Amino acid sequence: MTRRGVVGGTGRGALGRVVRAGVGRRRAQTVVIVLTTLFSVAASVLAVGLLVASRAPFDRAFAQQQGAHLTVQFDGSAVSRDRLATTARASGVVAAAGPFAVTSVRPQAPEDAPPAFQPAPLAVVGRPSADSDVDRVELIEGRWVGAPGEIVLEAGAGHPGTRTGERMVVGGTELTVVGVAESVGESADAWVVPTQLTALAGQRGTGQAGKAGQTGAKPRYQMLYRFTAAATVADVEAGLDAVAADMPPGAVAGSQSYLDFRQTAQENTAAFIPFVTAFALLGLAMSVLVIGIVVSGAVGAAARRIGILKSLGFTPSQVGRAYVAQALLPASVGAVLGVGLGNTLAVPLMAEVAEAYDTAVTMIPLWVDLVVPAGALALVTATAFGPALRAARLRTMDVITVGRVPSGGRGRRLRHRLGRLPLPRPVTLGMASPFARPARAATMAAAIAFGALAVTFAVGLGSTLIAVNTDGDPDRTGDVTVHTVSRPEEGPSAAAPREPADAAAVASAIVAGPEIASFHRAARTEVGVAGLTGGAPLVAYEGEGSGSGATMVSGRWFDAPGEAVAASRFLQVTGVGVGETVVLSEEGRTVRLRIVGEVFDLGDKGMAVRTDASSVAALELRFMPSAFSVEVTSGTDKARYVDELNTALEPLGAQAEITETGKSGVIRAMQALIAMLTLMLVAVACLGVLNTVVLDTRDRVRDLGVLKALGMTPRQTVTQVLTSVGVIGLVAGAVGVPVGVALHGWVMPAMGRAAGTTIPPADIDVYGAPLLGLLALAGVTIALLGALLPAGWAARTETARALRAE
Repeated sequence: MTRRGVVGGTGRGALGRVVRAGVGRRRAQTVVIVLTTLFSVAASVLAVGLLVASRAPFDRAFAQQQGAHLTVQFDGSAVSRDRLATTARASGVVAAAGPFAVTSVRPQAPEDAPPAFQPAPLAVVGRPSADSDVDRVELIEGRWVGAPGEIVLEAGAGHPGTRTGERMVVGGTELTVVGVAESVGESADAWVVPTQLTALAGQRGTGQAGKAGQTGAKPRYQMLYRFTAAATVADVEAGLDAVAADMPPGAVAGSQSYLDFRQTAQENTAAFIPFVTAFALLGLAMSVLVIGIVVSGAVGAAARRIGILKSLGFTPSQVGRAYVAQALLPASVGAVLGVGLGNTLAVPLMAEVAEAYDTAVTMIPLWVDLVVPAGALALVTATAFGPALRAARLRTMDVITVGRVPSGGRGRRLRHRLGRLPLPRPVTLGMASPFARPARAATMAAAIAFGALAVTFAVGLGSTLIAVNTDGDPDRTGDVTVHTVSRPEEGPSAAAPREPADAAAVASAIVAGPEIASFHRAARTEVGVAGLTGGAPLVAYEGEGSGSGATMVSGRWFDAPGEAVAASRFLQVTGVGVGETVVLSEEGRTVRLRIVGEVFDLGDKGMAVRTDASSVAALELRFMPSAFSVEVTSGTDKARYVDELNTALEPLGAQAEITETGKSGVIRAMQALIAMLTLMLVAVACLGVLNTVVLDTRDRVRDLGVLKALGMTPRQTVTQVLTSVGVIGLVAGAVGVPVGVALHGWVMPAMGRAAGTTIPPADIDVYGAPLLGLLALAGVTIALLGALLPAGWAARTETARALRAE
């Protein structure tokens, strides 16, 4: 009757009191679960949020604007408009727009532009309306063109210094900017009415006829397509083949897939995803391990209490639910705090990325904040269920009579053998301790190995990012950089920049110095590229030593006329490979260059082409002011050399400075995030060690009392405890470090692919023998940090109280 009253009358209330008492009594384990769940949820929220944020903006805008899966330019001299219209019925095409006439013109620089500034070429399309079945252009401000003499600029390629209502000169014709619009697939840089486009193309052709042999009577045409299947590169290529199947040879002048723009849009955050995902998975794995240790330890330490609960009438199901709840309550607190931390970390990260790429700030969606913690709590429940089930199955009579007894039987023989070593007794006792409880030592070793793995992975990431930041700029290769336009002083009284200095005079001043080893000049502009909308950056070099410090992904630096190197992104977008040719154009003049190498270049969105100035002389380009890179002889005082050189350059209007590596905001954000996530995982590993050592010292409290009674001092007690975990940390570090190196070797190439580039192998192989030697101590360090507090507790335990423990 009494037993039924306990269970039936106060079942839920009594169970709740048991849960609350267990959470409050085991404060160390409760804190471990809270912090472990907090860190793993924060990393997971950040990883999933970044993954979603990197894809959502483009996909949403593409669907709303019915973006074109493929934009194709056709040669008007090879195919008629009427025949182009029939391609809308090609196999796999579900919608098409066009043909629209298109031409490439270079606008005139505004009056307030810097000296020698030359705007990039604009791909101008003659289009009567912004609305269409494919590529619905969205007006951001102003209105659409309605008559000749008007132009609408694309938001991502707007002419510098020009706003709605102002006038600009395009192709020799003055036009009024009546609007700014956005095409999700960047189908054009600007739009005019069709009759205006015909006039622009005619003027362009007439102006070129003498040099290029063109009349301009047949402009190029643009067609926009949507396909039934366009999820992969192969799908889009199949669609292009279907469209071009009935076209005459040479009719297709170039094409652009929406997948290239989609990847560019996703690159804003995609580079973060591989390493954040790796940290999140490590965090979840460590959470499962540590929470399993905590709950198993709680069950083992409370065997007698479980027997008492059963004797009072609690059923096995209630006992099991009580121990699952004791894990879920602190885990729920940690999950809520983890969501907050993950979103807090995302704010500066996304702002940094948006500022670096000039995009809108995107935040983590609400559903991620709900799904991730729910999944984490489900994982905690599954982890706690096993030990809880074991607790529920314990027989009442077996556990109610269990007391704490010394467990020194295991490892006794090894302890005696280690005692013969010429080492202090606390050290040999500590070395033998892991063998007394091998299962517990193995779980501790696993937690430490994860921590050592995280540290190794983070050090590799940081080292590679530093190398990438240094090697990703091929133009910062000299010891000293000389600008042919002096940088203006800051402040309201600063003078406007002067005309660029004469490059030949600057070169003579550099040569006059006795301390130079080599120097070269680099000049920049933008040129048209066959198959690309708008232009691409071009860097032309003169002199010796160009490319001497450039990092090559594949191939080699150019060394003969007609050769060039290009960045990874350029090769991907154009479909040109090393050994193939690319056609550059300027106002009807063209040159053909053979790509002999893929250079590691993170500037200019990875779209720059680099070659010798003589290779593009036929284009008669107008370059931006030149810059010289100077290599000085070994042992030269760079600061003194720069001062002396500036004395000679000042009358010319040029300026020299010591070359410094640029600081990327995105890389800084990555480094800060890596440091934060690493600290989280190391903290989780230390918490796992702390909890295990707490359980071990409580189980061995009577042994400690005996040793203290025999004369062991508090300092020797600390030495014994730290030695026991140090041995485990040494073994765990030997396992975790190689796995961390392997993880780094897998994640870094994935980060490069996500960012649209290829990271050179030299920048990935950053682990030298000295660094690996230091990292081998990571496991020992984590073990000692985690064991320091419980070692102190063990040292402060009173001898009499320890001897009475049963």
